[in-house]
Amino acid sequence: MRGGRSSLLLTLPAQFFPSLPSRCWSFRRSSWRVAVEGALGVRVVMAGYEYVSPEQLAGFDKYKYSAVDTSPLSLYVMHPFWNTIVKVFPTWLAPNLITFSGFLLVVFNFLLMAYFDPDFYASAPGHKHVPDWVWIVVGILNFIAYTLDGVDGKQARRTNSSTPLGELFDHGLDSWSCVYFVVTVYSIFGRGSSGVSVFVLYILLWVVLFSFILSHWEKYNTGILFLPWGYDISQVTISFVYIVTAIVGVEAWYEPFLFNFLYRDLFTAMIIGCALCVTLPMSLLNFYRSYKNNTLKHYSVYEAMVPFFSPCLLFILCTAWILQSPSDILEMHPRIFYFMVGTGFANITCQLIVCQMSNTRCPTLNWLLVPLFLVVLVVNFGVASYVESFLLYMLTTTFTLAHIHYGVQVVKQLSNHFQIYPFSLKKPNSD
Repeated sequence: MRGGRSSLLLTLPAQFFPSLPSRCWSFRRSSWRVAVEGALGVRVVMAGYEYVSPEQLAGFDKYKYSAVDTSPLSLYVMHPFWNTIVKVFPTWLAPNLITFSGFLLVVFNFLLMAYFDPDFYASAPGHKHVPDWVWIVVGILNFIAYTLDGVDGKQARRTNSSTPLGELFDHGLDSWSCVYFVVTVYSIFGRGSSGVSVFVLYILLWVVLFSFILSHWEKYNTGILFLPWGYDISQVTISFVYIVTAIVGVEAWYEPFLFNFLYRDLFTAMIIGCALCVTLPMSLLNFYRSYKNNTLKHYSVYEAMVPFFSPCLLFILCTAWILQSPSDILEMHPRIFYFMVGTGFANITCQLIVCQMSNTRCPTLNWLLVPLFLVVLVVNFGVASYVESFLLYMLTTTFTLAHIHYGVQVVKQLSNHFQIYPFSLKKPNSD
């Protein structure tokens, strides 16, 4: 209670969400405030949300960037290219503006393909195909976005403006870009007799998502970010494939490229193979080396594996929804379902990134899992098709607004803490 006014308090168990603000639910008629803390680990107020705790802010003050990039493509081809490109940018251009521009190009590609291929049937035989010029635009913009993602850090060092906020902003947007990238690529093959089923694509999306979070799990435990090889290879390859699709047409992907092995099978095999044969083994090797060198941050198996609890539960709940859906929700609304999954995953990953950069404990569960659990529970009892669709759209809207709010408020907090502008190199005290 503050100022002698009465409040309604609801206390929830804080041990599940230790990294988020520790306040109780409070409601005040005068200011319409609601504060949530503990198991949901989030303070919900009409204004002034603070997701980053004082402990985490102190951790950011001590943060030092540590990353290892061993990809031959990155080291010998892309970095020399990016070193040349970055010189084109003016020195007054903020690195975060470059990062955000690249992210917007990825989102634009997703929306452009959603317009021409809303239900992923455009590449199937007998359907109206995506115009050739769209593939060219998507391919060029994808490569530009990849390039901007490669030069933003170089621009920061070039302008002496490197901050923990820049890294968090970059990796946070990357976590959300995963779903946009994968779903846009899906339109090359689409679904149907010659394509990839929506459920297989759902599994492939999760393979990509877990591959992404694996790198940040490594850093959470070792203190070093080992940049995955698959990222550079996939970005260059897919940009090229988009352009090739415009030239040869989607019909070219119907044909087997070796015996009866179709290109769609190659697409599936490359994603799974890269994850199982490259990303996962290298992550485990890096973890083992850190263990042998006594440099691990978490020696408890439980603490080391905490970052996987929320994404695994997200996967279990979403998969249960798909399997128990009375109206086959994934077949009805695949694009929206993928987006919901990717947005929930991005929020979970962003909280992990905040924790690994501030050297604080990762929250055990993410509060967005609560509404998802309730929806899955309702669907399991059987609902009409239109009700289930409505629930999906409402949940997707909730996830999106919550994640955007989280991102905006975290950027504001860190900008205020470091006394910088997120999208300008000018200092606040210089105004």
